[in-house]
Amino acid sequence: MPYIGIENREVVFKIVYYGPGMSGKTTNLVKVHEALSRTVRGDMIVLDTAEERTLFFDFFPMELGSVNGFTVRFYMYTVPGQVYYAASRRVILEGADGVVFVADSQPHRMEDHLRSYDVDASTFPVALQYNKRDCPAPIPLGLLEQKLQLKSIPSFEAVATEGRGVMETIRAVSREVVKRFEL
Repeated sequence: MPYIGIENREVVFKIVYYGPGMSGKTTNLVKVHEALSRTVRGDMIVLDTAEERTLFFDFFPMELGSVNGFTVRFYMYTVPGQVYYAASRRVILEGADGVVFVADSQPHRMEDHLRSYDVDASTFPVALQYNKRDCPAPIPLGLLEQKLQLKSIPSFEAVATEGRGVMETIRAVSREVVKRFEL
């Protein structure tokens, strides 16, 4: 459920980019941040290691205007993908209104996806992004939905480093988050 601040008249939704390490979660967030006007986006905070891997999370806020006198904001997060940060991932995922699962399309990463996916798609809107579609012999579309037993979630092809598929993915999950809230 989003945060609803009656006293300051705001509604805040939380979207989390989730997935295994090095799948492109931070790259997605950076590309979304770059695509937005400075008037709607806040500063991006990146907490990473010397190897440029997310340590705890990446974050930026964006404001999408006003509806019925309430300011509508989205807080955008990534989680660390490394398995030993599982507790941090769970904490950041808590209270999410929507999730983008970023999958690396390289075939040798399949086990990482199966190990990393511990998101309940019935709890909140989830979009699946097949990132790195420019790799040689990418995994077939639909394979992850089948292996993870996901039914009818939107999926997108992407090359996040080029910005391809990034905005389509976030638009889809954002629409579902707002639609669920309106019900």
